[in-house]
Amino acid sequence: MAAPSAILLDAGGVLVFPEPARVLPPLHAAGFTPDLATLERAHYRAMAVQDAAPLPPATATWWRDYLLTYIASCGVPEAKREALVAQIHQGVRGHSWAHVGLGAVDGLRAVAALGLPMGVVSNSDGTVEADLCRLGVCYATERTERTRTGVPVGIVIDSAVVGVAKPDPAIFSFALDALGVPPSEAVLHVGDSLRYDVAGALAAGLQPVHLDPYGFCPEPDGHQHIRRLADLPSLLAG
Repeated sequence: MAAPSAILLDAGGVLVFPEPARVLPPLHAAGFTPDLATLERAHYRAMAVQDAAPLPPATATWWRDYLLTYIASCGVPEAKREALVAQIHQGVRGHSWAHVGLGAVDGLRAVAALGLPMGVVSNSDGTVEADLCRLGVCYATERTERTRTGVPVGIVIDSAVVGVAKPDPAIFSFALDALGVPPSEAVLHVGDSLRYDVAGALAAGLQPVHLDPYGFCPEPDGHQHIRRLADLPSLLAG
């Protein structure tokens, strides 16, 4: 890999995950007791299933389809999935991505220690910047009005705020303009989705790095993979 000029990171599936306190009660009531590691693995399985689908998921059904695979990965048999998905869908509405991933902050600190311009580029609902700050994950250094907790990053881009979402390559321009870095293959984008992150980064002329802890990527050739965010410095070191 060429020496990087900047690092961009997705939020969901890289830094934050669905909130267990809202996902688990229906699962527990039905007799299923997945631990946090199982829940994170379920996320990556759900994303890989959507990545492998021939057509992009519809906006109106994305969350339902995601949850069906998610709870299946928690051991829920097919006959019980629809009812549980309905319960979970209601419970997490508006609170869907508010749990800091296992090792996410330590991994982010390891990436920040590289000393490169860094930003977050997320498909979200307008809340990702405030949530990341509130959770103590990271804060955008340009936002002086916010309480600063977590790892400093140059910019946090939320698709609902800028009006364009991955895989549209235009979303990356907002981050790179703010960081003062031109688009090139020297810019890395780390994300958990082949459809949104890898495809979007390639379309923008950036170099994608697929965070794929369990090797679920349905098309693994042609781009780099890491198992943990903390592995990125080692990848760059060759």
